[in-house]
Amino acid sequence: MKLNRPQSDENAPRRASMLGVGLDATDGHTRLTRGKNFTLVGGSEQTHEVMQETAVKVNEKLERRGKTLDDVSPEELRDVIYDVVQNIRRD
Repeated sequence: MKLNRPQSDENAPRRASMLGVGLDATDGHTRLTRGKNFTLVGGSEQTHEVMQETAVKVNEKLERRGKTLDDVSPEELRDVIYDVVQNIRRD
């Protein structure tokens, strides 16, 4: 199956990105945060803050390992996210 991308993008390298979606907002605010390789949408104020902290810390941890989101396997990314979430919960 071929992706329907504009011809100018045919040779562009694929870039990995994280997407966070919060579904618990009840205050009517629309929250959107974009970072180097992540987009976070929605959520309550608290949920959105946790998503932001998680995305930033995942990037920091990968950087300390000398890697980017493009370089890691799904299993390694899972482990990094798990470690970050566990550390956030302890704080």
